[in-house]
Amino acid sequence: MKQLTISTPHLSLIVLNYGAIIQKLLVKDANGNSVNVVMGHDLALDYLDDKYFLGAVIGRHAGRITNGSFELDRETYHLHQENGVHLHGGKEGFSKKYWKFEDVHYGNEPYIKLSYTSKHLEEGYPGNLTVSVTYRLRHNQLHIEYEAVTDRTTVVNLTNHSYFRLDDAPNLKRHKLQLNCAKYVETNEKLLPTGKLVSVKKTDKDFRKGNYLGNVHLDTPFVIDSGTRIAARMSSRLLGISMEVLTDQPVLVVYTPTKMPAITFEAQNFPDAPNQSGFPSGILRPNEIYKQATQYRFDTL
Repeated sequence: MKQLTISTPHLSLIVLNYGAIIQKLLVKDANGNSVNVVMGHDLALDYLDDKYFLGAVIGRHAGRITNGSFELDRETYHLHQENGVHLHGGKEGFSKKYWKFEDVHYGNEPYIKLSYTSKHLEEGYPGNLTVSVTYRLRHNQLHIEYEAVTDRTTVVNLTNHSYFRLDDAPNLKRHKLQLNCAKYVETNEKLLPTGKLVSVKKTDKDFRKGNYLGNVHLDTPFVIDSGTRIAARMSSRLLGISMEVLTDQPVLVVYTPTKMPAITFEAQNFPDAPNQSGFPSGILRPNEIYKQATQYRFDTL
């Protein structure tokens, strides 16, 4: 397992080739101290047994797919599933693969680029898919840029699964969250989308004006309001750090696990899009290029 580090005066990023994992992201707090704002393992080998997708790139299709199958061009593809749910790319999705370090730049606006080729019918998905992810630092911002091409029609939905925390408290109660999301994707008891979009109004999922997280547990695909790239803002006055999530994707899956004081902001297409005709298509065909761009911007209070 290999790792690379890039830095600016504001940020420092450590990336592993296993899972293209963000192992550490150091930002400055209000006192000028460097603080790691993502959950991770100090020992790289510990990621081999990780079950939380800590910091990893998720693919070939992030989120859940109903019954572990979908139909594409009149052919049905069967994926790995547990209890009728295909999750985050399968038994060994992109988060469990060794990626190749393609390029690294240490000068102005440093970046690390990794690539991975997913073979035809890996985890049941059609097509040989070549994927790249570039982590780029610009001042106080982490940019994540994805590209993918295929030799036959397939489905793609990529995201990063970093767990953020902006202080060292044992819970998220001091984290204030604001989401530019008036609707969320309704899910059933298996967290599979029903196809309906529901208003957040008068629910515990209404973070439009900014609320402290408190004891709210989220595992929710929020629909990002049209006309904005800023999907989320979060801050904690304990260390005086704030962050914004900007993306060109339509959905932000916000997840607060019960066993760690952290939160994910998984920018992506709609989960279960291959089975939901009312959701934006996640289909990628030969001679097309899948692109996705998400940005995490940090500041002090």
